[in-house]
Formats: sequence, structure tokens, C-alpha cells
Amino acid sequence: MRVTQIIIITIIQKHWYEHVAKSVEMSQGGKVTMLWNQQIQADRTIPNNKPDITIHANEKGACMLIDVAISGDRNVIKKEAEKILKYKDLTIEIEHMWNVKTKVIPVIIGATGTISKSFRKYLSNIPGKHEVKELQKTAILGTAHILRKVLM
Repeated sequence: MRVTQIIIITIIQKHWYEHVAKSVEMSQGGKVTMLWNQQIQADRTIPNNKPDITIHANEKGACMLIDVAISGDRNVIKKEAEKILKYKDLTIEIEHMWNVKTKVIPVIIGATGTISKSFRKYLSNIPGKHEVKELQKTAILGTAHILRKVLM
């Protein structure tokens, strides 16, 4: 959850204390629409239709489905492949409905900050300047918070 918020704040290019979370953000004069945690309505029933972040750039004819997960360190690569396959049907449906090129961007970080070799490549596709260390730190602090709650 916190990693997703950091990505959104970086895309919007605001400071965390200035940002008020909204489920739909319009930027650049309505040219780019960003949906956060929203279902995408399709013509047919698609079971996985709620990515964490959806960025729809109208003029560029592009759409990005960003899904964030913090998994076990051993499952980072497996989880990336799962996320890409999970949204395959939705990608095809969006391309037909909105007539845009759509891609799935998995942002997967291990519970102790482990990332895959392709993580930086995926992250570079997302607008804004994202710092890998900051995302890793957020994932580790989230893990520490869960452990503190469980062990104390």
C-alpha cells in the first residue's frame, strides 16, 4: 500500500504532505488520466480487472497497468510473471475498447528489499523519477511493522 502511494506521488510530482489521495486523477489538461484502485469496466466479464494504478495517456495512445506487490524474497521473479499473466485478458480488452497500446508493469519487491534484474527496466517505464532505494526501504519498513505487531 505504501509503495503504491510513493509511486503515485512521484508520478504526480507533489510532496507527500501536499497530496490528497483521490481514486481518479486528471493531469496535463485532461490528457492523462490516472486511476488508483479502480475497477475497469469491460464489455465482457474479466475476473482480474482492478490493477493498483492505471495510467491512460489519451494523446499518446498508451495505457499502463501497474500492479504492486511485496512478496517473499524467493518468489519475486515468479510473482512478476504471475502479474503479467493475471492482466493479459484485461490488456487485450483495453486495447480493443480504448484503441491504445497497453502494457502491464509489475512492481514486485521482496519483503527484505529483494528485487529482480528486470525491476529497474519496469520502473523506468513509469512516469516520474522513482528511487529504487526508497521503494525498497518502504517495503522493509512495512515488513518490520508487521513483525513488530505479530511478535509483541
